[in-house]
Amino acid sequence: MAGGFLGKTLAAVSLSVALASVTVKSLGSCSVAACRNSLSSCRFHVNSNIMSGFNGTKENSHNKARTSPYPGSKVQRSQVPNDKVDWLVEWHDYNPVEYTAVSVLAGPQWADPQITESNFSPKFNEKDGQVERKSQNGLYEVKNGRPRNPAGRTGLVGRGLLGRWGPNHAADPIITRWKRDRSGNKITHPISGKNILQFVAIKRKDCGEWAIPGGMVDPGEKISATLKREFGEEALNSLQKSSAEKRELQEKLQKLFNQEHLVIYKGYVDDPRNTDNAWMETEAVNYHDETGEIMDNLTLEAGDDAGKVKWMDISDKLKLYASHAQFIKSVAEKRDAHWSKDSETGCPG
Repeated sequence: MAGGFLGKTLAAVSLSVALASVTVKSLGSCSVAACRNSLSSCRFHVNSNIMSGFNGTKENSHNKARTSPYPGSKVQRSQVPNDKVDWLVEWHDYNPVEYTAVSVLAGPQWADPQITESNFSPKFNEKDGQVERKSQNGLYEVKNGRPRNPAGRTGLVGRGLLGRWGPNHAADPIITRWKRDRSGNKITHPISGKNILQFVAIKRKDCGEWAIPGGMVDPGEKISATLKREFGEEALNSLQKSSAEKRELQEKLQKLFNQEHLVIYKGYVDDPRNTDNAWMETEAVNYHDETGEIMDNLTLEAGDDAGKVKWMDISDKLKLYASHAQFIKSVAEKRDAHWSKDSETGCPG
């Protein structure tokens, strides 16, 4: 009873701050196991940092995770109306489609076995060997041996294209510079009067949408290493470089990634690959080249999962993959750069 009540309470917490930086912290000295068994022995503090421009409604926070067909397939999700997304809303007739891609079922190194396999006993909500099964958004509920998406129902169970049951951790490096004229002067927007910021964007091969470079965190890998590796692979085509070229590239990247940076977002991502039992989480970090000198010495070249790569002006006209536009908007606000023709970039009152 206590475990079920805890799960419902945590689901309510996560849903109220979906697409927010949410941290569920134990204020006592209790362990995760103790928290599972008793709510009274542990108190939780929720620190939510709603991303700018996001109003917290279910329609916006959990929309792409309910779209059909499922990416890379013809699978149609069961339709989930807005008022039935929340796990706390009883829905006895809920009958989601079961789907896990063949590429995942083939058992690659980056994927978990099926939950029914006798030799597979994942430790959800914990560091499971080298695999991080803790969520950036705190504890998530596990029901009938399967983790539950903390943002709610998606109309599909299984893992889809995702390798891990529960959170699948990614890292998104947002590399920016100021847009400049031929004389090297910063270009300001004629209406907002703010300097125009640019970021490195890639065009994904899988869906054709423009996005922030990024990818999955390998087991045991530090986020900082993932950020640098993914940018090199997707925006600089490092995988196809010679050993000497790779060394030179790493030296230049080291200057960029060793400087001060801004953590833009940590947590759940509204992603079309999400299911009821597997979902994307990311850490988006902004590395800014103030003078432009570092990036001027690096030639953009699409590689790995990227079909194209280019510098893209930041504005509210951007149409990007998953929740990436929200991340970019947050960067513009933090850098006091142009976002929209309105003079203010903050949330509407």
